[in-house]
Amino acid sequence: MRLTDDRYATERAQFELALRMIGHEARTRTIRECTGLSDDRIRKLYGTYFQHGAAGNIKRHRGKSPRQIGRFVKSAQNQLESTTLIALYCCNQLLRIDTERNLHALWPRPSVDYGRRLCDAYEVYMALHAGALLSFEWAWSLLQTVSLNDELYLSSCRECNTFYVQDSYALDLQLCPCCEISNPRRRKLSVSNFSR
Repeated sequence: MRLTDDRYATERAQFELALRMIGHEARTRTIRECTGLSDDRIRKLYGTYFQHGAAGNIKRHRGKSPRQIGRFVKSAQNQLESTTLIALYCCNQLLRIDTERNLHALWPRPSVDYGRRLCDAYEVYMALHAGALLSFEWAWSLLQTVSLNDELYLSSCRECNTFYVQDSYALDLQLCPCCEISNPRRRKLSVSNFSR
């Protein structure tokens, strides 16, 4: 078998993406959705390449992907990192923002190319945020959630006009995480003005 043969290209791409996603500690279901590989094949890849040796610190998480949106907006830092991921998803053509700041998924369903773009975005996010708060599975969940445009949306900061991720069911003080982090007193002033 030659690796350059066309008939093996798809299987090789699936295999490489699965290894990359396992390295990010993605759940089996997430890997299966992007690669089309069976659960058994994914578990065997983990056992062969990650379970022992230098890569033995890669964990396998069981169960469903996390779904609570509170993780994305519970603090200014979480909000900032979630907003960074949204921007990276747009740069990697996984999402687009329309004129009313609604987010739209650019892929009808996950595929190998979708998985690669997601990994690219996540790796840049990890490089931008030392000690990142959101794992790969949280990044996956964020992408799925914002594509629905119901629980999270993009708001605009009254101070700097920057877009940021906001909970649809929470009080929006129209203060982006960067402005809040740079001057926490602004948030206190906003809350006191809002409550009057």
